[in-house]
Amino acid sequence: MSAEYGGRTGLQGKLTQWLRAGRRPKETAGDGGREALLLAAAGAGLPLAPAAHPAGYRCSCERVGCPTPARHPVSFAWQTQSTTDRAQIERWARHQPQANFITATGMVHDVLDVPLDAGRSALERLLAAGVEVGPVAESDDGRMLFFTLTRGTPEDEDEWWPCELDCHPETMDEHPGLRWHCRGSYVLVPPARLPGEDQTVHWVRGPEHPLPDPLSLLETLTEACARYVGEDADHAGAAWPLRH
Repeated sequence: MSAEYGGRTGLQGKLTQWLRAGRRPKETAGDGGREALLLAAAGAGLPLAPAAHPAGYRCSCERVGCPTPARHPVSFAWQTQSTTDRAQIERWARHQPQANFITATGMVHDVLDVPLDAGRSALERLLAAGVEVGPVAESDDGRMLFFTLTRGTPEDEDEWWPCELDCHPETMDEHPGLRWHCRGSYVLVPPARLPGEDQTVHWVRGPEHPLPDPLSLLETLTEACARYVGEDADHAGAAWPLRH
């Protein structure tokens, strides 16, 4: 259900080819494939809840100007509704055949959400260095999602991560670099469809990979994001001279 990167022999070249090509893993066609992928995610401990789906280029919620079309839960009770129960997920998937699904973070897992180019660069470096990387998904809106163990609730709440790292999907445009989805947040779980032609969220490394400690990935992801944001700022500066 997920694409595997090559073995250690010739690893660097193979990774570069795969990551630059943006190649997707093969997913079983039809509703059965969708259901199997959702159940695999739940079986790995990712709690799921139904989400909105595309209605053309709009959102199925029919909210005028929906800020996150096809990317948000359908119920305000999504945090308590989220579950790994196989029977419940099967019922949702069969009764709502077009629905996307979100996975609630901060319970079992967190998600480190980075720009796609930065994520591909970081993933190549991590795997080449032999770091254990868990499930990874790509979103065709330009993001890469690294699934990790949750940091949990620290004994000293004052030492929680800065708020810009503990952001909600609704605030993601304010944070072009790393977004750390933990308690009270969520992300779309593959397979999911986005507004637009053939726009999806799909696994690069599936949920069969064990969840790693987020700190084992953080430095590499942060460095990759810093380079990405710096390059983006350089391009913007060339196009838009600074005012004095």
